[in-house]
Parts: sequence; structure tokens; C-alpha cells
Amino acid sequence: MEKAKIQELIEIAIKQLDYSYVPYSHFHVGAALLAQNGTIYGGCNIENAAYGPTNCAERTAFFKAVSEGVKEFTAICVVGGMNKELTEYAPPCGVCRQVMMEFCNPKEFEIILAVDKEHYEVFLLKDLLPLGFGPGNLEEK
Repeated sequence: MEKAKIQELIEIAIKQLDYSYVPYSHFHVGAALLAQNGTIYGGCNIENAAYGPTNCAERTAFFKAVSEGVKEFTAICVVGGMNKELTEYAPPCGVCRQVMMEFCNPKEFEIILAVDKEHYEVFLLKDLLPLGFGPGNLEEK
């Protein structure tokens, strides 16, 4: 992916931090999901006092896209930190990686982890979720 597109995704993910609802952890997470059609869906984490209903930024972005009929994706950028301070990478949790596996080709889908527009790394889903279980595992052979 071109550096300019990566930087655009980073910028959008950082803006999503402002929408996080994190009164318990104070750990803000923002995501920018790039669909194959070029549309970018933002997402933020949304906490809940019961903890279980909490939703991660990555899943928020995926669910927004899928709820609009979009199911093919190219990449996602994730940023996060305590009190919106981005000092290290905030990789997706296991549940978010599983959601990515549902909709994305693990050999092609890129996950961009960033602290700013100049400091980031790009991973493939297959590297962050080796031997992942997805729709292909349920196909009759």
C-alpha cells in the first residue's frame, strides 16, 4: 500500500480517538478500516460498566461497514493509548482478529499499527493470527 494511503488511515484512526467512550480504562482506541471499494470506515472503542458488552474500535469499524452491505476489505489501521497518548502500538485483541478472519483474506489483509504518521508497522492478518479459523474451515471438501 502506498505511504500516502497509510498516512491517511493513520490520520483517520487518530481522529477516532476523540469519539472513544472509555470512562473505566481511559485507554482510547481508534481504527480506520479500508474497504476494497475505497470507502474508509472509522471506529472507536465503546466501554460498558458490565465490561462484557464493551466493543473494540476494530469491531466497531467492521460492524459499521457490514451493516451498510460492505464485506470486502483491504486494510485496517489501529492506534491507541492511555488518555489518548500514543506511545506504543495497540494491536487488535483476539476477538477482533477473529472478526477480521471472517471477512478478510489472511494472506492479503494488512493491519497497520501506528503511534503517528511516521512511526508505524504493517502486518498481514496471517502473521497476527497464525493458523486462524475462518469460513474456509467450514467448507465441505
